[in-house]
Amino acid sequence: MVKTASTMLPLGTEAPEFSLKNVDGQTVSLNDYQDSKGLLVIFMCNHCPFVVHLREALASFADEYMAKGLGVVGISSNDVSTHPDDSPEKMVEEAAAAGYHFAYLYDPTQEVAKAYKAACTPDFFLFDQEKKLVYRGQFDDSRPGNEKPISGADLRAACDAVLAGAPVTTDQKPSIGCNIKWQEGKEPEYFTGQPAV
Repeated sequence: MVKTASTMLPLGTEAPEFSLKNVDGQTVSLNDYQDSKGLLVIFMCNHCPFVVHLREALASFADEYMAKGLGVVGISSNDVSTHPDDSPEKMVEEAAAAGYHFAYLYDPTQEVAKAYKAACTPDFFLFDQEKKLVYRGQFDDSRPGNEKPISGADLRAACDAVLAGAPVTTDQKPSIGCNIKWQEGKEPEYFTGQPAV
């Protein structure tokens, strides 16, 4: 497995707009979260081993923090012509099977992923109530096969700070995962070009 790290978008960046179709067929946009206490945007997909590794923890983490007023949205931007397991139809199945109660959106043009400079799955972006980026990085230190427990400690600390109106530490470790599967010839300038699973 070749690993890809987050680009670490500059803190303070305003949340880029999105308006994408959810697994329930409804269109969900950034404006839908204007009353949230913060917004967590997760670039993810169905098949990536790094996402599968966190699957149960992600579902319960999202439920816990949505109940506290945090907006949570998952976005899949993979090229489905090369990775049909990540198609919108399969996303519907995966959301139900995994117990994802947050919006799980499909980004067919990959323009939203590029706007966020998303690089890997999973890639986490946490915005405060003003929709300014306060955290980008890993869920925790756990990776497939490294035997470290899945705690969500890094992201949890950041989300707790946002909900409390407190500053988020700037000591942030990049998320690691499979690269987003870019459409051939349309890779962003930050893509390293390495193959990944």
